[in-house]
Amino acid sequence: MQIKTLEEYKTAYQKSVDAPEDFWAEIASEFLWTKKWDKVLDWNFTGPKINWFINGKLNITENCIDRHLEKNGNNTAFIWEPNEPGDKNRTITYKELSEEVNRLANVLKSFNIKKGDRVCIYMPMIPEAVYAMLACARVGAIHSVVFGGFSAQSIQDRINDSQCKVVLTSDGAYRGNKQLPMKVTVDDAVKNCPSITNVLVYKRTGEKVNMQSGRDFDWETECKKQSVDCKAEIMDSEDPLFILYTSGSTGKPKGVVHSCGGFMVYTAYSFQNVFQYQPHELYWCTADVGWITGHSYITYGPLLSGATSIIFEGVPNYPDSGRFWQVVDKHNVNIFYTAPTAIRALEAAGLDFVKPYKLDSLRVLGSVGEPINEEAWQWYHKNIGKEKCPIVDTWWQTETGGILISPLANITALKPGFATLPLPGVQPILVDEKGKEILGNGVEGNLCIKFPWPSIIRTTYGDHERCRTTYFATYPNLYFTGDGCRRDEDGYYRITGRVDDVINVSGHRIGTAEVESAINEQVDVVESAVVGYPHDIKGQGLYAFCIVPKTTKTNEQIKKEINDCVNKIIGAIAKPDKIQIVSGLPKTRSGKIMRRILRKVAEGELTNLGDTSTLLDPSVVEEIIKGRV
Repeated sequence: MQIKTLEEYKTAYQKSVDAPEDFWAEIASEFLWTKKWDKVLDWNFTGPKINWFINGKLNITENCIDRHLEKNGNNTAFIWEPNEPGDKNRTITYKELSEEVNRLANVLKSFNIKKGDRVCIYMPMIPEAVYAMLACARVGAIHSVVFGGFSAQSIQDRINDSQCKVVLTSDGAYRGNKQLPMKVTVDDAVKNCPSITNVLVYKRTGEKVNMQSGRDFDWETECKKQSVDCKAEIMDSEDPLFILYTSGSTGKPKGVVHSCGGFMVYTAYSFQNVFQYQPHELYWCTADVGWITGHSYITYGPLLSGATSIIFEGVPNYPDSGRFWQVVDKHNVNIFYTAPTAIRALEAAGLDFVKPYKLDSLRVLGSVGEPINEEAWQWYHKNIGKEKCPIVDTWWQTETGGILISPLANITALKPGFATLPLPGVQPILVDEKGKEILGNGVEGNLCIKFPWPSIIRTTYGDHERCRTTYFATYPNLYFTGDGCRRDEDGYYRITGRVDDVINVSGHRIGTAEVESAINEQVDVVESAVVGYPHDIKGQGLYAFCIVPKTTKTNEQIKKEINDCVNKIIGAIAKPDKIQIVSGLPKTRSGKIMRRILRKVAEGELTNLGDTSTLLDPSVVEEIIKGRV
């Protein structure tokens, strides 16, 4: 049910608050259900216990694939764009998708995979990664996708936590100018995973891999043996669809569990409304299926909507920093959804990589993963969107399943740096440290949500108490996002960063994301990260790590200009006490800055930095320690 105007948004939002069950029942009715629900919602945030579309029966793949086949079976579901620009792309219709998914689902059955079993997926960004997710859902298995850049230890931990029976993987992967092993990593991982019975291996790179007799099987050989028909397993609305592990600030990763019915309804609704997707448009989300963005807005949301999407194997800067824009022009992409990290990197590379491309097919731009700083927003808007494309700056989390606060393309008035307004069905509130609601506009506090939406986290796998204490125990009867937030005079929401990334300087709460955005306005700074450290007078001081690639200025000049920017944009209170010029930041393979390492460096704790195995380049940490100020 797509909203078309601001008035329609206001009406829908009001209904979603006044009569949430009626509102979501109407939207859910647009899907195929084997049996309709008896009751729309039963919930409390103390357990927590949240059930949507109670006793409703369905299979999400019938809604992603089967219901499109009669009229739109020959429509393109995916265009796969390979790592090398010269290699041939693949086009997969909905009919072909159906056949591939059903064959693979039958292979899983031949491995004795049944409803409720867990399957680990460790794949490159190829169509087979999506087939793997859908094949699991087809037979009622719970998929656990592990990002293709993670280590053997990370795979092992996730398999053992959820007791997966099968791993779906490939021989290797191409990523930029690198060829990465995958099967070797899986072999290393499953040595210590007694629950694993089978490993299915897709040939992507052709590199020679060890195949253990009786356990390991070739993907294409096994699929060829199977029928293109596979009856979908009937699932309860609240049966788990997938587990996705997200790292906590402490302890081992948490297995976030999402359910079949609620996740289906919300991802489709949010996809159609945020991006204002129109039939026959081409949509491209540059994420990886190893993250929630890839689940919700590469696989499920678009397919539930009968959309045509790009699956991209490569990286933004290979073979050069014009790769994204070359793909946009090649395929005439209409909707483009990427991360601020990528935008900032491409901005730093310079406009020479943008100028050769028209980019005139683009209608909507999106941003995901972190708050986008204003400078990057303006660069994106001007140079990529040609000042004609709205930017949907989306705020959401692995735990929320779908986008919660975002402009609706060409409907919501935009404001750089602001996620703007909640989607219908989402009821955000700001609270102080004691949990008291902060009313009115022009205020700041901790972002909570007071009413469930269909794709809210149901539990953390095997440890419901951890789910309760992490998300529902901080403030009674509220879902706590862990983010700080400002609501401005227009009622627009701006995420100020994780609450543990909000620093109290002389009694003032300062969000690191805001300071970073201001620092990045300095012309030489490509990217920055700000953390707090103990300060004798202020309580906490601000320590800024700034990437400056090439400049003729001295470090002292750059530091002065950074402070001038911060002073001008936020105020003197937010000026960093210490500024360290660095060549890189400690990032995970997914591009996330590992701030706990920076905090320890800032605090002078240089001997116990914790686990650095997921870092893309651990040598960056040594350089940062040596240059500590």
